[in-house]
Amino acid sequence: MLAVQRKSVDVTHDISYYAKDSRLTGEPNGKRFRWAEMIERFKMLGRPFTEEEAEEFRVK
Repeated sequence: MLAVQRKSVDVTHDISYYAKDSRLTGEPNGKRFRWAEMIERFKMLGRPFTEEEAEEFRVK
């Protein structure tokens, strides 16, 4: 049987580097989207949406 040693990972530095003001996400822009449909299309495409493609799913 193989012996595997667990390596402790400290991601505190990475998080503190990117989250300068304690937010983990950006400010909301007021736009709402049909997320379930977006996720399905994203899986089909296999790439991020362009701005125009994302607008197709926006709730107006």
